[in-house]
Amino acid sequence: MKKLLLLPILFAAIVANAQISIGIKGGVNVSNFTGNNFDTIKANSLVAFHIGAFLRFKFGRHLVLHPELLFSSQGAKLDDQGNESTYKVSYINIPVVLQYETIGGFYLEAGPQFGFKVSEDIPNSTIENFAKETDFSIALGLGYHTKGGFGIGARYTVGISKVGDFDSANINPDFKNGVIQISLFYTFFNKKNKSDNK
Repeated sequence: MKKLLLLPILFAAIVANAQISIGIKGGVNVSNFTGNNFDTIKANSLVAFHIGAFLRFKFGRHLVLHPELLFSSQGAKLDDQGNESTYKVSYINIPVVLQYETIGGFYLEAGPQFGFKVSEDIPNSTIENFAKETDFSIALGLGYHTKGGFGIGARYTVGISKVGDFDSANINPDFKNGVIQISLFYTFFNKKNKSDNK
């Protein structure tokens, strides 16, 4: 019990020693349904968007803990023998990535992403609930963060959990989300640590 009580104290001490900043971001999603054979149905990419905000906890010269809160519209276009329909699901996504940032501003990142369904727009009215209420992915990315706070990033989220929450003779529900994100972002209170300039 005492060890559990020490965890928040330890976390607070770590955060107190970090350089904290906040930011906003937005960009393009290129998404698809992956990990499933749709038989005669072909899954094509859907272009949509994401927008949201983030926090940055920078430790020393290179490590950044980077949680985000994003609204993300994603899904796929399913082509059934020339008849194409758009299946779109919107999520509130919470990626929590660890970034390794060079002194020049380039970074690599990886971490888990937790998604919560907000809405879905599907053409098949016989499917009451197309997607599950939650989604889990792994985010992998890279980018560049300028000293002035502006930046650009690219990320791929690999779906881990099953998306479909229905029974259908035409579509196998055992598929996952795969999303490429291209983002522009801006960080406020972007003061550099003194060690960054050494």
